[in-house]
Amino acid sequence: MSTQLGRAAVALAWLMACGVVLAQPQEETVVVKQATELREQPGASRSLAALQADSSVTRMADRQGPWVRVRTTAGLVGWVHLFDLGTPGSAAASSGGASGLLRGVTGLFGKPSPTTVSTSAVGIRGLGAQDLAQAQPDTAAVTRMEALRATEPQARQFARDAGLAPQSVDPLPAPPRPASANPGAQQ
Repeated sequence: MSTQLGRAAVALAWLMACGVVLAQPQEETVVVKQATELREQPGASRSLAALQADSSVTRMADRQGPWVRVRTTAGLVGWVHLFDLGTPGSAAASSGGASGLLRGVTGLFGKPSPTTVSTSAVGIRGLGAQDLAQAQPDTAAVTRMEALRATEPQARQFARDAGLAPQSVDPLPAPPRPASANPGAQQ
C-alpha cells in the first residue's frame, strides 16, 4: 500500500513539475525580416535601437496587439511589430545571380530540384471589448496631423509649380438602380 502511495506521490510531483515548466513564459528565437526599430513601448514610442534585417532576436511571451516584446543578442529589451518578425527559415538569404544561373544549368543535365519558398503567416486579433473600453484619443497626433494640412491656395500653388493644369472631365453616369427583391413591388 505504501509503495502505491509513494508512486502516486511521485507521479503527482512529476505532473506538478511539468505544469510549472509549461506555465513559464515561452521564448523562441525569431528573425527580423526587414530593417526596423526596437521600441521602448508598443506603438509609436521612442526608438531604442535600429535592428537590421536578418538579425536574430528572442521573442518573449509578452504581446500587446500586433506588438511583441523581444530581447536582442546585445541584451536590449524592447518592442517590435509582429509583421517585422519571422521564423529563422523565413528570412532566407537572397541568392545571387551566379547561384541562380548554376541552378538553371544543373537543371539541364538532370532532374531539376523543386524550388522551396519559405512563407510565414501572422495573425493579429482585432480589438476586443476591453481594448475599446480602455481606448483613449491621441489628441497630440490629431494636432500634428492638422498642422500638416495644406490650404486650398497652397494646393493650387503646388499644382502650378508641378506643371499641372485643370482638366475638364465629363461626369460619370448615374449607377443603375438595384433591381427590386420583390418582383411584385411597384417602384
